Amino acid sequence: MALIEVRNLVKKFDDHTVLNGVNLELLQGELKVVMGPSGCGKSTLLRCLNRLVEPTSGTISFRGADITSPSTDVLALRQSIGFVFQQFALYRHLTVSDNVTLALRKLKKMSRAEANEKASFELSRLDMIAHQHKYPEQLSGGQKQRVAIARALAMDPAVVVFDEPTSALDPVMVREVAELFNRLNRDNITMMCVTHDLLFARQISEKVIFLDQGVVRAEDTIEHLAANHPDAKVREFFGREGHAS
Repeated sequence: MALIEVRNLVKKFDDHTVLNGVNLELLQGELKVVMGPSGCGKSTLLRCLNRLVEPTSGTISFRGADITSPSTDVLALRQSIGFVFQQFALYRHLTVSDNVTLALRKLKKMSRAEANEKASFELSRLDMIAHQHKYPEQLSGGQKQRVAIARALAMDPAVVVFDEPTSALDPVMVREVAELFNRLNRDNITMMCVTHDLLFARQISEKVIFLDQGVVRAEDTIEHLAANHPDAKVREFFGREGHAS
């Protein structure tokens, strides 16, 4: 059974249909990449997965249960499906350590000592323990990214979803994030990532999903999509020699 199963997912904003019948699965331990042109619904799809955006229709099953049901405990769901935002969403007035421990103390009701121990583990895993007493403004973009990931992982989620994790980073930082993703994947952490960056996508996943006009048009290797897909639009998108869209 898939950890997450999306069936016929539709999201409309007034008269504008952003998602128009999306179907996909995410398996335990999988790292799935979603790509597509600007405005195709990639970020909306991620936000539907943990109810940051309410779907219009369709179903999203998480561990076999339909999480679009009105009876879903949304706060508990968001602890199980962690979200790393494009701009990191760190609290500027809190240190790195306090950014990571806040939800542990407030939502999981950990003592400060327990939360600090958990934060130290995740920050060490991401090579950020030396920066634990700094504030976000003292960090590079890549370091902020790692803190945001540590904060998500500290909640022990079943899945972590990432919205454009390399959009604010230079090429060196992008390579470092790719190496980090591959390391987390080897640790059997289940991830779904939206990105516009073909080079990054190649580094972290063999197959990608192509989302266009609100539906999944293809799922295959970048090489096959660029050379052999019957749709010229798909071939053109993935034949960009790794340039960002």
